Amino acid sequence: MEELDKQGRNLSTTVWTQLDRKAGAISELTIRQLRNRISTWVVLGVGVLLISLLLIFYIDSIREEFEPYDNDGDSEDWDNDGYPLGQERIYGTSDYDEADFPGSREYFYQGDIDYNDQPRNHYGNHTWLSAWGYFTPTWIDTDSSNPFSWYSSEYDWIDWNLEPIICEDTGLSDDPFEEYDWWESLGEKNYCLYENGTYIMFGAIFIGEGDFFVEPGFVTEWGYLTEEFFVEKHPKSMYIDEDDINWDGTKISSSQGFDDDGDCLREDYIDESNPNDDNRNGIYCDVQWTYDLNGNLVSIQADYNVDEDPDDSKHIGESSHRTFVIGTGKIAFVMILGLFLPLFLALGLVRDESENGTLHYLLSKPIHRGEFILYRLLGYLAIVVSYTVILTFLIAFITSIIGPGDSLIRLSDYPVWLGISLSTILVLTAYGSVFNTVGLVLPKYGVYLCILFGIWEFLMGLFTITIPNSSITMLSISHWAIQIIDATVMIAWSDTALIQQQADAFGLETGISFFWHPPVHTLGTGNPFIALIISVVFILIFSVGMILIGQLIFRRKEIM
Repeated sequence: MEELDKQGRNLSTTVWTQLDRKAGAISELTIRQLRNRISTWVVLGVGVLLISLLLIFYIDSIREEFEPYDNDGDSEDWDNDGYPLGQERIYGTSDYDEADFPGSREYFYQGDIDYNDQPRNHYGNHTWLSAWGYFTPTWIDTDSSNPFSWYSSEYDWIDWNLEPIICEDTGLSDDPFEEYDWWESLGEKNYCLYENGTYIMFGAIFIGEGDFFVEPGFVTEWGYLTEEFFVEKHPKSMYIDEDDINWDGTKISSSQGFDDDGDCLREDYIDESNPNDDNRNGIYCDVQWTYDLNGNLVSIQADYNVDEDPDDSKHIGESSHRTFVIGTGKIAFVMILGLFLPLFLALGLVRDESENGTLHYLLSKPIHRGEFILYRLLGYLAIVVSYTVILTFLIAFITSIIGPGDSLIRLSDYPVWLGISLSTILVLTAYGSVFNTVGLVLPKYGVYLCILFGIWEFLMGLFTITIPNSSITMLSISHWAIQIIDATVMIAWSDTALIQQQADAFGLETGISFFWHPPVHTLGTGNPFIALIISVVFILIFSVGMILIGQLIFRRKEIM
């Protein structure tokens, strides 16, 4: 017995079943047409190839052993003396002078005769520095090498192994300091020897004992050098990842951080200097973590050389994984696939039927023109939505297994990929409705307008990634799609903002600060769910509006 509706009509012939039949027929026809086109498979294949290449790069980077990075540079050995910069800092030596190293001879000041000091002579066994005047020696150290290469040139240090110059043979004037003629007379030498055994010095550096008379108007300094002693060289690895981020997890404003390697406190350093308080919280060598009343991290301010060289494998590994997921979602899915798929698949949904002369046959059925456009778009969406869901699931499954972490599968990744899939489907809907409408209005030249529109959307997407608060980007679909991803990331990975600020505060080289920013459209609440809802509603309203415009144009369009 046949079932009847309330008006006594057979249910098989109601309006709704007729709509279902028409929708199914047109949508199925669209799917079959798209499926039989070579261009469809080429476009879908290019998308798969793009995602596959990204996965290959990701897998390759994960499989390679992570190279720890010296964030503060204290493992470098710039003068190649075998002592890393961190060790040279401990001993107060220079890493830019191979003669100045831990255990090397060190000069200590003892005295000087200034320009107008009296008396002008001094006797002693010293290291004479920038000596100007007359020296009558008792003993001279002829074996030492220049310990002041960081301070002076080889010209200043006297090499006693060279044959001395006799002053009387040089033509030096009787008062060379007054005439300033020693440059011409002595050439590259800065001293000469009189026949009576007295040396005249012109800014020379040497070690010796004797009486020194300092020429009036000039300065001479003296001191002593310590003996060289052996210091074992530290391995460079000792100064890599040696000062990790110390945070106890409390979300209240507090003093955190600890100077693990001691280069801020400097308690064991030969060079005595006070520890610093750069963040001005009254505590030496710490990190000030500041939160607002809602427990949101506002800033991280570290004193110099505190938590400055964290464990890269622990911090950068996670942030790099998230950077890959977010960057792939925004650029590969939303900005590339989201534009290219509708450009090749949706532009000719109605236009091609008109050009092929088959539109008359399709519209000869009892179907409204507006419904025809809607059903064609539904057929297009059946293809691209299935494609997007499968592609995002595959990449989500692979990256969640091989990504960093102790668990077998990173379940926290799936909500983010779900948001990426939703965002991509929405832009495919929006761009599909736009391109289909443009194809109706401009059958011949609409493709050029669509390309220009695609360039605009791509640029606005890039601007949204880099400058999310820009007002002009809100005029694009890509802006709202990227906001969906940002909101989803904030919901699924609630500590992303913390990771981002840690990377900025401690100099961790990750791309997360470039690819992700907190969602903008939260109505001042900071709630990502509000931004998610607003963005979804905006794209849906835009898509429906473009479909209605396309239907209105198609109703009045004369079919040739």
